[in-house]
Amino acid sequence: MHSQKNREGNIIYYREEIEGTNISSNYIWFILLLIIGIGFFIAGISSYLNDMDLKNNGLNSFSNIKYLPQGILLVFYGTCSIFLSLLIFLLIKINLGAGKNIYDIENEVVHLSRKGFLYFNNNLKLKQKNFYFSYPFSIISNLELEIKDGINPNRTIYLILKDTRRIPLNPKTKLEDIYNIELKAIELAKILNIDLKFNDKTY
Repeated sequence: MHSQKNREGNIIYYREEIEGTNISSNYIWFILLLIIGIGFFIAGISSYLNDMDLKNNGLNSFSNIKYLPQGILLVFYGTCSIFLSLLIFLLIKINLGAGKNIYDIENEVVHLSRKGFLYFNNNLKLKQKNFYFSYPFSIISNLELEIKDGINPNRTIYLILKDTRRIPLNPKTKLEDIYNIELKAIELAKILNIDLKFNDKTY
């Protein structure tokens, strides 16, 4: 987080970096899925070639499988795992969802930017779509902090507009520490000089 203050010590500019898909956990998933996928694929193909002497590779558990049905399933699952790992690698490279939240207190406007998916332009060149949004203070109603636990947990700060639109200010896929996200929400509400709602309760 970066802020700029005027001579009186008041914050006039506040910038927050937003993480995308280029995070360490995705690297771990990419490596695990790739290793598992290659292992399954090799085991399945080996069963088809009737070449299951994998003792030197530490894969003795595959030594008695048959191509139908076990081997073909291993090839299928291995291929799916490899493609999924490559998809995760692509998401890491384009850093989907990364961007900035800029709170321009002096000019009373909130600027949001996010990296989007890849697309082909008119010249058939692969480009990445970026999204930019601006919300004047005059159309902002309040902030809302939503914290839910359970099967589908959620810890998200929303910018609530007067037309009832809810704009997420942090990634829904990242579960931040409750204490830290509460402090962040309180600080943003003070900077923007608006009310903060916590799970539909105003503070």
